[in-house]
Amino acid sequence: MLEKTGIPTKEQIDSAFPSEERMKKGPFVVVECFQKIPCNPCFTACNRDGIKIFEDINDLPNVDHENCNGCTLCVSKCPGLAITVVDMTYSEDKALLKIPYEFLPLPRKGDRVTGLSHGGEEVEEVEVVNVQNPKGFDKTPVISIAVSKDKVKEIRSIKVPKERDRSRDEIVCRCSDVTLKEVRDLIHSGHTTVNEIKKISRIGMGPCQGRTCSQVVIREIASITGKDPSTLKPGTYRPVVRSVEMGKILEAMENEEAAKR
Repeated sequence: MLEKTGIPTKEQIDSAFPSEERMKKGPFVVVECFQKIPCNPCFTACNRDGIKIFEDINDLPNVDHENCNGCTLCVSKCPGLAITVVDMTYSEDKALLKIPYEFLPLPRKGDRVTGLSHGGEEVEEVEVVNVQNPKGFDKTPVISIAVSKDKVKEIRSIKVPKERDRSRDEIVCRCSDVTLKEVRDLIHSGHTTVNEIKKISRIGMGPCQGRTCSQVVIREIASITGKDPSTLKPGTYRPVVRSVEMGKILEAMENEEAAKR
C-alpha cells in the first residue's frame, strides 16, 4: 500500500502510462501522483495543455498524452519528484527515461550507473545519455538514461558510484555557480591569483563579493602551488551596493520635509 510503504503498486504505475499506440509515437510524460494534495506546479509548467487545468487545487493531475511532447518542464518543477518522461522510440531495445535527480554527485554523460526500482532495489546497469542541470536554486536536475524497454516501468531512480570526483559538483561560488573543479583547472592552467580566476570565471562577482568563495580560492591556490596562504591577496572587492547609515536616511527625509514647508 502506498500509504504505508511509499511505493506505488503495479496497477498504479500501469495507470500512469498511456496506451501502447501512444507509446509508439514518441516521448510522453508519466505522472505518478496518486494522492490528493494541494499542488499544481505541473499544470503551471506545461504550455501545451498536456496537463489539464485543476478544478480543485487538491485534484490529481489529468494528463492528455496526445498534447504532451515530453519536454520535461514539469519534471523539474514537481516538488514531489513524481514525474518522469519516457521515449519508447529511442532505439530498438532501449527506452529513454528522464528522471528528476537531487543527489550529489551528479552523474556525467556516458557514465554507467545502477537503475533502481521504486523501492530502491537494483534493477540493471544503465547508461547516462544526458544531464540537464538548470541554473537556479529551485530547479531540479533531469537525468536521461537508456534502459531496457521491459524495465522502463520498474526503474525510477539511479545509484551513482561513490568514487566519482565530487569536485565536479561542489559549488564554490553560489552567486555564479562556479564549481571546485573549475577553480582547480584554472589554477593548474597557470592562473594563480584570485583576481585572475575572478576575471575568467566571474567567481566573487556576485552580491556577496567573494566573502566565502575567495577564501576557498586562496586555499586551493596555496594547496596546488605550495605558496603560503598568508602571502596571497584576496582580490579586489567592489560592493554592488553601498551601505547607508539609518541616521543619514532620516536626515535626508527630514530635509525633504523641511523643503516642502
